Amino acid sequence: MRRRDFLALIAGAAVSSPLAATAQQQKTMPVIGLLGSASRSAIGGVIAAFHDGLKASGYVEGQNVAIEYRWAEGHYDRLPALAADLVGRNVDLIVTVGGTPSALAAKSATATVPIVCVFGRDPVELGLVANLARPGGNLTGVSILATEVSAKLLELLSELIPEARVIALLINPNNAAAERIMADVQEAARLKGLQLEVLKAATESEIDAAFASLAPLHAGGMLVGADSFFNSRRAQFVALASHYAVPAIYEWPEFAASGALISYGPRLTVGFRQIGIYAGKILNGAKPADLPVQQPTNFELVINLKTAKALGLTVPRTLLARADEVIE
Repeated sequence: MRRRDFLALIAGAAVSSPLAATAQQQKTMPVIGLLGSASRSAIGGVIAAFHDGLKASGYVEGQNVAIEYRWAEGHYDRLPALAADLVGRNVDLIVTVGGTPSALAAKSATATVPIVCVFGRDPVELGLVANLARPGGNLTGVSILATEVSAKLLELLSELIPEARVIALLINPNNAAAERIMADVQEAARLKGLQLEVLKAATESEIDAAFASLAPLHAGGMLVGADSFFNSRRAQFVALASHYAVPAIYEWPEFAASGALISYGPRLTVGFRQIGIYAGKILNGAKPADLPVQQPTNFELVINLKTAKALGLTVPRTLLARADEVIE
C-alpha cells in the first residue's frame, strides 16, 4: 500500500469513528413516546413536572433519553392513530397525559410496550389494570380520581351559592368518562333537590355557546367536568365566566390560580411528577405489572376572593375556613 493511500485510510477512520460512536449512542438511547390529548403549549407546567420526575430517576431528555411527542390538540379521535404511530416507531415506553382518552388509546395500540398513564377515572373499572396494588399487564400510572370528585364539586358549588336552584354541568362528550361524570352529578343534584342542565362542548366555539346558553336556562352556576381539553382552555373559561358573571367550579387547583372562582381536587403537577418517576423506573428495568397505581392523598380547595368580589359574591365563612388556599 502506498504511503499516501495509508494516510488517507487513517484520516478516514479518524473522521468516521466519532460519527459511528454518535450513531451508536443515538441507537442505544432509550426513547419515550409521549401521547397527549391536548397541546404542549396548553399544559407546559405539568409537562415540566413530568421532566422533573424523570430527572429524579436519573433521566434527562437529550442527554440519556429521547422523547417522541404526539399531541391530539383536543381532537380525541386522533389518539388511536397517534398511539399506533408511536408503537410503530418501536419506542421503549409510552407515557400518556390527558386522562382516560389517551390511556385507552395507548392500551388499545399495544399489549407489550410498557405504558405509564395519568388516569382520569378508576383504571380497574375501565379494565386497564387488574387491581391498583398489582396492575398486571403492561400498564400502570397515577389515578387522579377526576370522575370520583364530580359529586363533591356540586356540593361545594351549592354551598357557595345556596340560592341557585338550577345548576349547569358542562362535559366533553368525546371524553370516555363523560357519562360517569354526568351520572354522578345528576344523582348528587337529585339528592339536593337541584335541577341539573347538562351542556356539551368539544370545541372552543362550543364552550362559548355553552356559556351563552346559561341565561335562558336560568342557571345560577356551572360545574365544569374534568377534561384534558377543558384544562387546556383555562384562560377561555375564566374570561367567559367573568363576561357572563356566572359562578363556576372546576376540579384542578390550577384553575383558581388562573383566575377562576373556586376549584377542588388534586394538583396535577404532583401526578405528573410521579409518572416521570415511574417512567424512569421502567427504563431502569422495573415492570409496569409490579408498580402499584398511585392515587392522590391531598385534595385542595382553592377560593379566589378577587374573582368572588368581581361577581358580587360573599363566600360563606364555613367554606373559607375549609379552604387550603385563599387567593386575595
